Amino acid sequence: MTSDEGVPTPGSGHRRGPVLLRRGQIPTMTADERLLAAPRQGASWLHEDPWRVLRIQSELVEGFGALAEIGPAMSVFGSARVGPDHPEYALAERVGRGLANAGYAVITGGGPGVMEAANKGANQAGGVSVGLGIELPFEQGMNQWVDLGVNFRYFFARKLMFVKYAQGFIVLPGGFGTLDELSEALTLVQTHKVTEFPIVLVGSSYWQGLLDWLGGPVRAHGMIGHLDLDLIRLVDDPDEAVALVVERDAQLRAAEDAAVVEAAAAQRAAGASGDV
Repeated sequence: MTSDEGVPTPGSGHRRGPVLLRRGQIPTMTADERLLAAPRQGASWLHEDPWRVLRIQSELVEGFGALAEIGPAMSVFGSARVGPDHPEYALAERVGRGLANAGYAVITGGGPGVMEAANKGANQAGGVSVGLGIELPFEQGMNQWVDLGVNFRYFFARKLMFVKYAQGFIVLPGGFGTLDELSEALTLVQTHKVTEFPIVLVGSSYWQGLLDWLGGPVRAHGMIGHLDLDLIRLVDDPDEAVALVVERDAQLRAAEDAAVVEAAAAQRAAGASGDV
């Protein structure tokens, strides 16, 4: 839920798993805040923090179980602060529709704004619409266009799901959360922690300044490599964004299939020559 200025405002309650909390029952700290808070005096944190590992484990297990069979998917990021009458809402809806028509599930943060629009586009096109929600001090709730929703207490567990089950990212204009997700995706690809999946930004008037800064002082100071910006594509047309991620995913799949065939042939040749 958002105010007229687009700033999130308290909603109808706070959800903690299956539990709904309202008014005085709403906690003053999120699970992330409690986890990351500086240790209090004494040693009670020695006994509390290890038990949190079980809660974190349960979130990962639930996420893996819920998303394991969604099929090929793309993650779409963007602001929660745009309404249905905003131009970027329409862009995100076209992105979600295009991805669903191409046979991909659409994964968003499950909230309002760009997330809702992408889920709506996927849902109305008959695709799989996924929302990964997060515990916040205010209640955003899962938007109505999500077919499969998973709520998380911890940001890092949620962010893992965005990456693990997506073959690429399409990023529309957004704030700190969107920048955080974009930075993590770029870092994982740059450091070869994940397959070099495609990352496409939509909206040159919004993103060009960031790319100019990265390609200017950041690269000039040696903070990134000369080829690192090649990891990002910038477009204005949502249909082009969809085409780029779909084409790149197809190239990566073909390369993986070729590598499997080559490895199998090499193994057969080694066996025929008696090397194994």
